[in-house]
Amino acid sequence: MLLDEPSNHLDLESLIWLEAFLKNYDGALMMTSHDREFMNRIVTKIVEIDGGALTSYTGDYVFYEQQRALAAKHQQAQFERQQAMLAKEINFIERFKARASHAAQVQSRVKKLDKIERVEPPRRRQSVAFDFAPPPRSGEDVISLKGVHKCYGRRTIYEGLDFHVRRKERWCVMGVNGAGKSTLLKLVAGTAEPDSGSVSIGVSVKMGYFAQHAMDVLDGERTVFEMLEDSFPQAGQGSLRALAGCFGFSGDDVEKRCRVLSGGEKARLVMALMLFDPPNLLVLDEPTNHLDMATKEMLIAALAQFEGTMLFVSHDRHFLAALSNRVLELTPEGIHTYGGGYTEYVARTGQEAPGLRS
Repeated sequence: MLLDEPSNHLDLESLIWLEAFLKNYDGALMMTSHDREFMNRIVTKIVEIDGGALTSYTGDYVFYEQQRALAAKHQQAQFERQQAMLAKEINFIERFKARASHAAQVQSRVKKLDKIERVEPPRRRQSVAFDFAPPPRSGEDVISLKGVHKCYGRRTIYEGLDFHVRRKERWCVMGVNGAGKSTLLKLVAGTAEPDSGSVSIGVSVKMGYFAQHAMDVLDGERTVFEMLEDSFPQAGQGSLRALAGCFGFSGDDVEKRCRVLSGGEKARLVMALMLFDPPNLLVLDEPTNHLDMATKEMLIAALAQFEGTMLFVSHDRHFLAALSNRVLELTPEGIHTYGGGYTEYVARTGQEAPGLRS
């Protein structure tokens, strides 16, 4: 079985079902994935493609990370030892090459150096950290939904929803497909209106909203760098290039026109546009879809330092566990809130997603 990013666009329940199925699958499986939890539970071998070379590791993704780091450490130590030895030999040659009394020794060492197989330093992985500028402080009350009703045709999504978000809370929204996760985010962002009830945003709240359709706002004829310049005309070229580099656009990549960008590249560009001048409320709908592992890790590290408020939907369990401190669970029986983050939610409910509970 060959699977190319099988976890993209699956809700958490479907992802966990697929996980269980693949664990018990009797055949051979080869896949690409950017979901570390998914890989940790399924794969027994990792093949890394780097600089045209393939390296195989036996184990899950965590084991691969550990072994790769260990191999790099050993290679760096070996490289430094050899460089010290080479410097010593070259210093001897330079010092005594003009002396006839040392000619034989010098020639011997020159031949020795010619025969030595050089140790290369380990490849430096490009991982650029993104540092948030401090967002402006919002009021204590950030989001308030009161008595919200929302239907699509005959289908009722919300019936009298009350929900309140305070400053610095990080709510992850859980629920099966169709439970109303994205609808809630749209109501908060103002891209959907409640049929009745009220949705209000607090004092001094500056919102950044990321959803898949947000990528449609990119001008296909503008380059990546032009989009950044258009959005931030006061910023210097150096800081914009650094921003582009953080989100995976290095070298000539900044000259790509938006119409030729992949889904992942578009998502990274929209994220960069949203985070350079940071809002104090982030509303994120599946922000890690299409992101490669390095960008996802950078984003998690950056958001962990974010000083504002977050409301987000994600099926990436690593993302959920790393960033949430509140859980809003949408179920057919009603709405439940949990004071801890996703890890505490799993411990309390005994399940990784609401649709798994019997």
